[in-house]
Amino acid sequence: MIRAAVIGYGYWGPNLVRNLAEVPGCEIAGVADLRPERLALVRKRFPGVHGTADAAELIDDPRIDAILIATPLSTHYDLALRALRAGKHVLVEKPLAASSDQAARLIDEAESKRLVLMVDHTFTYTSAVEKIRELVVNDGLGTLYYYDSVRVNLGLFQSDVNVVWDLAVHDLSIMDYVLPSKPRTVSATGMSHIGSHANIAYLTLNFDQSLIAHVHVNWLAPVKIRQTLIGGSRKMIVYDDVEPSEKLKIYDKGVDVVDSEQLVHQALVSYRLGDVWAPRLDITEALQTELRHFLHCIESHDTPRTDGRSGLRVIKILEAACQSMSADGRPVDLDSGVPS
Repeated sequence: MIRAAVIGYGYWGPNLVRNLAEVPGCEIAGVADLRPERLALVRKRFPGVHGTADAAELIDDPRIDAILIATPLSTHYDLALRALRAGKHVLVEKPLAASSDQAARLIDEAESKRLVLMVDHTFTYTSAVEKIRELVVNDGLGTLYYYDSVRVNLGLFQSDVNVVWDLAVHDLSIMDYVLPSKPRTVSATGMSHIGSHANIAYLTLNFDQSLIAHVHVNWLAPVKIRQTLIGGSRKMIVYDDVEPSEKLKIYDKGVDVVDSEQLVHQALVSYRLGDVWAPRLDITEALQTELRHFLHCIESHDTPRTDGRSGLRVIKILEAACQSMSADGRPVDLDSGVPS
């Protein structure tokens, strides 16, 4: 039996606690939050779970095996580092830390103590994203041409991060999981209309191959859109997370180049219009799948799908995107961190 505790019972913490309660082989040993009214909700919903305003009480408890952190980004590093030093396995709400330096130090600490460090990139545990990765790995899409995503809604405005760190992190983590290569440069533009943090941003990522990626995030949209288009030489994908049933559609559409001397005076591009396929997807909640994976990695000493290094890769892109925004969109090299 793995005894786990959750720090933070605000927006995401209740989802962690609710799903942990349904994971076999796991006991919720405690929940920490500074606000008495949030702890009252814990006691009402989960009467047997210990609530405390002191996170250190849970971190220092030798009977607790794992700590799950769902607090503001600025607190991730200190809480995760203390938990790792106390010998706890750690899962941290996205992003892993507020900087790549902090993320790297957490990775070193976890590896030195042989502990599981995992970041909550929830979308990588959805069956739709799993299917996309399967198609990419098995060359079902052919040569990848583009990855184009839109993630917009009205709010929630964050006080400690901009829209890139809040929303783009989802799309970047999906890209990190499903694409066979990593981006080389990132350029970004954004604008702040309310407060000091950018509430709208456009990111463009270039790869060594013919692949290009674009991410649009916005806190000031009148509708909620969660849509991704992936184009390949064989097939194309539309992934719509807002769609209640057919979230993933695979299109046998594209263009073929005609290489024939007889057609030299005609258009050399022919259009392929085939079937549309909506695969059957598992309806298990992604967070439930993720938490089961976390506990499995603790028991088996496996490396998590979204380990600290995947969290670090995403943070480096976030940092480069913000650097590019400050430089009026100049591309930033992801290896050197220097604008090109």
